[in-house]
Amino acid sequence: MTPTIAHVALPVPLHKTFDYLVAHDMPVVGGRVRVPFGKQYKVGIVSGLGNTSEFPLEQLKPINAVLDTAPLWTPPLYKVLNWASRYYQYPLGDALATVMPGALRKGKPAHREREKCWQLTESGKTQPLAALTRAPKQARVLSLLRHGAMSHSALLEEELNSTVLKTVEEKGWIEAVEEKAAKPWQQGYAVVEEKPKLNHEQAMSVATINANPEFACYLIEGVTGSGKTEVYLNLLEPVLKRGQQALILVPEIGLTPQTINRFKRRFNVPVVVLHSALNETERLNAWLAARDNEAAIIIGTRSALFSPCKSLGIIIVDEEHDASYKQQDSFRYHARDLAVMRGHEENIPVVLGSATPCLESLHNAKTGKYHHLTLSVRAGNAVKTQNGVLDIRGLYLEAGLSAPLIAEMRKHLSQGNQVMLFLNRRGYSPALMCHECGWLAECKRCDAYYTLHQSSNELRCHHCGSQRPIPHQCESCGSTQLISVGVGTEQLEAQLSTLFPEYKTIRIDRDNTRRKGSLEAYLNAIHNKEYQILIGTQMLAKGHHFPDVTLVALVDVDSALFSNDFRAPERLAQLFIQVAGRAGRASKPGYVLLQTHHPEHALLQSLIRKGYDTFAADALKERQQAHLPPYSYFALLRAEAHQSHEVEQFLHQARTALEAFPIHDEDCAVMGPAPAPLHRRAGRYRWQLIFQAPNRRILQQRLSVALPSIRQLPLAKKVRWSVDIEPQDMS
Repeated sequence: MTPTIAHVALPVPLHKTFDYLVAHDMPVVGGRVRVPFGKQYKVGIVSGLGNTSEFPLEQLKPINAVLDTAPLWTPPLYKVLNWASRYYQYPLGDALATVMPGALRKGKPAHREREKCWQLTESGKTQPLAALTRAPKQARVLSLLRHGAMSHSALLEEELNSTVLKTVEEKGWIEAVEEKAAKPWQQGYAVVEEKPKLNHEQAMSVATINANPEFACYLIEGVTGSGKTEVYLNLLEPVLKRGQQALILVPEIGLTPQTINRFKRRFNVPVVVLHSALNETERLNAWLAARDNEAAIIIGTRSALFSPCKSLGIIIVDEEHDASYKQQDSFRYHARDLAVMRGHEENIPVVLGSATPCLESLHNAKTGKYHHLTLSVRAGNAVKTQNGVLDIRGLYLEAGLSAPLIAEMRKHLSQGNQVMLFLNRRGYSPALMCHECGWLAECKRCDAYYTLHQSSNELRCHHCGSQRPIPHQCESCGSTQLISVGVGTEQLEAQLSTLFPEYKTIRIDRDNTRRKGSLEAYLNAIHNKEYQILIGTQMLAKGHHFPDVTLVALVDVDSALFSNDFRAPERLAQLFIQVAGRAGRASKPGYVLLQTHHPEHALLQSLIRKGYDTFAADALKERQQAHLPPYSYFALLRAEAHQSHEVEQFLHQARTALEAFPIHDEDCAVMGPAPAPLHRRAGRYRWQLIFQAPNRRILQQRLSVALPSIRQLPLAKKVRWSVDIEPQDMS
């Protein structure tokens, strides 16, 4: 009898599969197996079964254990993952390991273990809550359980902890019970919230998409505050009614709490969330709930795209322009593009929504690949914001704030409104300088200056993460006259408490929202008007609804006006529109002010006078003339090492490999190698090489021939290198 051979994709950086003998249990394609690899065991995915191998049978090792009796992914999704591995030139085993929950990578069972639940005892039901004023968390437990039993994890999400639950259990008020198998959610489906009346544009968008349950891609371009989420809710109604699931991608973890609440208020169906802040168990349970159709709505950041939904009916990508949908390391996929690919394979509609669609999506709409729908009117009573530019040339600035801006802030605050200041720069200041000789505190491992973080009394490099205490004297001349240069959110916060002591200020950036649940708590406090002045980086610019914010100011836009990245103008335009969209979202009029030393800049004038549509049309014309994306396609080869000459030499050899197989197309070009914009990071010298092709087919043809040759280069093992298909970040 001919033995069966399994071709296994392992999580190793090699573009190949490995052959193993099937000893006992028969594995399934798309399922996991544990196999010997060198002196250890690894968990891999069976990519195929056969009877032949390029190696003699006596050299093949047997599979140690078959972990799955069914594929981890549905056939359409597994097909997309295989395609993505080839397209993004990333090893299949590594790609599959990247997109599965960590618990499955470690070989844990792919089925949900019933969770411990808590319910009230007879004693707990009669316990008066008023008697627990000095134990509010214990009272909270009893209050929550009076509505019925709750799982342990659900109670932890209510900002309770295991210690509190154990205390209440020891008092005999609650008891642990095994979680009951949930009834199919389809049996109790209903719309439980009164729906607002749609305006004409919203109704047309909903009718157009709902008319065809099969694959098509729709781009909804809706001005901020135009009610895109309400359109999404109406799109979900017929999908859920058919018993199908909905997958909704959002760019930031911070957007998930308010998005979840909107969907939970509308539909009485189970909603799960997938993002990087979940622990392994939470992530696995959410993933399995999606796979087993125990979850009706799956909301998450880019990796949620790979949830193996049993009965998917629609994919929605909110804020589709956002750069965070592109994975910037390891498996460098773009979630928006793969969402369209998955929709095609699943034969379901894909909806992309944004107030500022990326130029690639607008180009696809213009050429007929996507259906273009617009929402040009703000929903409800919201009125259009008024925009203005503050010329700060020659003006004295207090921590980056000009006198006209301070006066405008005082006016809005005195009327009982909230003010938002946007500054995309963390820390106290971007640099520390000697006032005597001009020395700047520079990171020893990067071509970058340390950022001053006064609250933690340290200098921190935002590129390599290195930290050091703030020096007491200049390392060049010994002077103690050290001053901060530039303004960060930390300094702005300190200055505002001096300027406006009667108002409370809150800063929201990556530094003070690391703790789980902290961002949600801050957002709730803002909605409760506990804070009047909001300071934020990009985290605060995306999708949040602040009805009492009437003034939004961009403190410093000059750094974004002059950049060597061809995408910089597009990103600035999107940022301006998105930040402006935080003002005047209710019935109160909103004002947006930009502080700049360059009020005459063409980009600023175009945005303020004509809006994003005109900017995008002009930008697309410029891109077409320059043969830049979306009118051509890039692959970026990055390489780094401790020796600069080794990296440069390696990329010169890579260029030779790319040019060795000429494809007769004058629009193909190889540019470089050249030093990366940040030439040295974390002690390594960085160079890059760009390959440009007129279409994806030619790009892949050339790379599929050249990359195997590049991998065989002797220097390929001495330098750290990667290939990024359609890169979003050229630094």
